[in-house]
Amino acid sequence: MAYQREYDRRLRVGLVGAGSHAYRNVLPALHHLPVTLSGICDLDRQLAERTASEYGVPAFSGAAEMYAAVDLDAVLVCAGPRQHPDLAVEALSAGLHVWMEKPPGLFAADVEKIMAARGDRVCAVGFKKAYQPAVRKAKELMALPEFGALRSVLAVYPMTMPADGAGVLSRRETTNWLNNGCHPLSLMIEVAGDVESVRTVVGPGDAAVGSVNLTFAGGAVGTFFLAGGAPHGYPIERYDLIGEGRSITIDNSARVSFHRGIPFDYTRQTDFTGPGTETGSVVWEAEHRLATQENSGLFVQGMFFELSDFCGAILDHRPLRSGDLPFALQVMRVYEAGLRSTGDVVPVG
Repeated sequence: MAYQREYDRRLRVGLVGAGSHAYRNVLPALHHLPVTLSGICDLDRQLAERTASEYGVPAFSGAAEMYAAVDLDAVLVCAGPRQHPDLAVEALSAGLHVWMEKPPGLFAADVEKIMAARGDRVCAVGFKKAYQPAVRKAKELMALPEFGALRSVLAVYPMTMPADGAGVLSRRETTNWLNNGCHPLSLMIEVAGDVESVRTVVGPGDAAVGSVNLTFAGGAVGTFFLAGGAPHGYPIERYDLIGEGRSITIDNSARVSFHRGIPFDYTRQTDFTGPGTETGSVVWEAEHRLATQENSGLFVQGMFFELSDFCGAILDHRPLRSGDLPFALQVMRVYEAGLRSTGDVVPVG
């Protein structure tokens, strides 16, 4: 990682949407990226002006106004799923590369609309969990011969989903299942690949708990457990990746454990530790003793890495490593299938 002031090659970027998320996460990440912020726009002109004054750039109340006034290479879109498709198409039509925050729309069809307008531009969706250092480490461990094939994935995340999924789709509602459910889904798809079918089982009520069962094209199965009702702030997010004789656990984005097992004899075992250091679990964990970068939210949560990949794909003329439009389409198709299922198996796509 370098700092913005150290890069020789930079992209001229504009920000569309200066709300809380952009202010807390996207703008701070720019200090570490090869970019020059050149303009900020928001429908709330006063908010845009106040934010732009901190960075010494012009403010605008509309994206088209900014595109006409400022010479840009790329745009960062932080609005909402209802606005993202039209904003992305507008920027692509202006010849700009586009990064947009998740979710990319309300439906999979919104992603297809963006794909039709993409042309040769780089277009990324901000599925930060696919870029987390913990996930990258897990994928490295999964590639080891001793891990073998991935057999199952368990995700535990503190959220609920609507019991009336078909109604949510028909009413075009934005729910927590869309805004936050896409986080665990994107991580599961990143490590296990495309999903073939979905089966949702939830309890009664408008915001129900339960599970979403996934069958992956690669042969693995997955369970996304909806841990709604957990106390606010309780660190309950967890992913278990089970291979053939090895497994991996990701706890709360900041801890990765590689479980190798120990020699075991059911009838004669007396020592749970096992000899030496070649068995048992290996653990990597973020520490917070120093004021360094690797333990801050921008890095642990993956925000820096997704934006860095977006910039690198443009500057180096290469594909995105993750979070491209086909990946986003897969996430949105699984999201929709989860809503359509009422205990039955729903094919994806």
